[in-house]
Amino acid sequence: MVSSGFENQLLKIWYEKNGWSLFLRPFSWLYCSIVITRRYAYRWGLLHSERLPVPVIIVGNLTVGGVGKTPLVIYLTELLRAEGYQPGIVSRGYKGKAQSWPQQVRPDGDPVIVGDEAILISRRTQAPMAVGPDRVAAAKALLQYHNCDIIISDDGLQHYSLQRTIEIAVIDGVRRFGNQCCLPAGPLREPLKRLQEVDLKLTNGIAIDDEISMRYEFDEVVSLHDSEIKQSLKDFKGQTVHAVAGIGNPQRFFDLLRKQGLKIIEHGFPDHYYYYESDINFGDQYPVVMTEKDAVKCTRFEKNNAWYLPISVKIKKDFDRSIINLLKLDKDK
Repeated sequence: MVSSGFENQLLKIWYEKNGWSLFLRPFSWLYCSIVITRRYAYRWGLLHSERLPVPVIIVGNLTVGGVGKTPLVIYLTELLRAEGYQPGIVSRGYKGKAQSWPQQVRPDGDPVIVGDEAILISRRTQAPMAVGPDRVAAAKALLQYHNCDIIISDDGLQHYSLQRTIEIAVIDGVRRFGNQCCLPAGPLREPLKRLQEVDLKLTNGIAIDDEISMRYEFDEVVSLHDSEIKQSLKDFKGQTVHAVAGIGNPQRFFDLLRKQGLKIIEHGFPDHYYYYESDINFGDQYPVVMTEKDAVKCTRFEKNNAWYLPISVKIKKDFDRSIINLLKLDKDK
C-alpha cells in the first residue's frame, strides 16, 4: 500500500502550481478568519487558557505534515536534563485508540493505544510522558504523577488553552510553506505572519533570515529483530534495499538513504500507518530499512534482515543558549 491518491493530490495543490488552489482559496479565507478569531478570543480572555506552575516549551509548526519535531523534542529533553531540569513531555497521542484520555506513556507501552510517536519519544528519552487531545489535561496528569519542573509539548502551537513560556516553530527547509495559503488551498494551519510571534524558528535544512539550521545526524541502523544488533549504514552503500517510510514526508527519508549511496526501492505509506506483516515482506533477499517511527509498530513481526535508522539532530549552540536564556528571563519575572 502506498500513500493515497487523495494525499498525493493535496501535495500537488499545496506545493506545485495547480489551478485547484485558486478554486479553494475562498475556503482558505474562511479558515483563516476562524483561526485568527479563535486566537484573539484566547488573547482577550473570551476563551479560557491556563498557566501551569512550571515553564512550558511548545515545539510546533505552521504546516501540515512532518517537519522534524519529534527528534527536536528528544534533543530538548537531553539539553534540559544537562542543565539540571527534570523535563516531562506531553503530546496528542495521534492515532492512539485509548478509550480514555489522558494516558501516561511508558517505553514498553502499546503504540496502538497511545500513538507511535509517543512510544518513540518515550523509548529514546526515558522521560515522563502523558498524551491526550487536551494538552492542559495531559500536562496536569504528568505533574500529578511525576516530579517534573518543565514541560515540553510535542506539537501544540495552535493549542492556545495551554499557556506557553517558549514557542519554537520548526520549518521544512525543502518544501518551506508551499503556496503560502492556509488550509484547504495550502498547507498552512495559520497565516504565515504567525511566525513573527514565535520565540525561535528552527529550519530542518538550510536556514534563511533569522532561522536557525537543524540537520539530521545518523550512523547505525538497528535490527528490527534484536535491538542489540547494530550495523553501520555505510555497510549498505551500493546495496539494493527496500526503504519503508510511513511519515509526514517519506521522500525526505528516501532522499537521505540515496545520499548515503543506497539503491532503494521506495515503499511510502501514509503518516502513522498501521502495518501488517505483509506490508514489509517483499518476497526477495533485499534488506528492509525503515524509519524509527515505523519500527515502533513493526517490531512485533520479528522480521529478520530488517533494520531501522535512529535519527538525532544537530543544532548550533546559539539555540541552546537562547533556550536557557529565555527560561532564565521567565524565572526572573
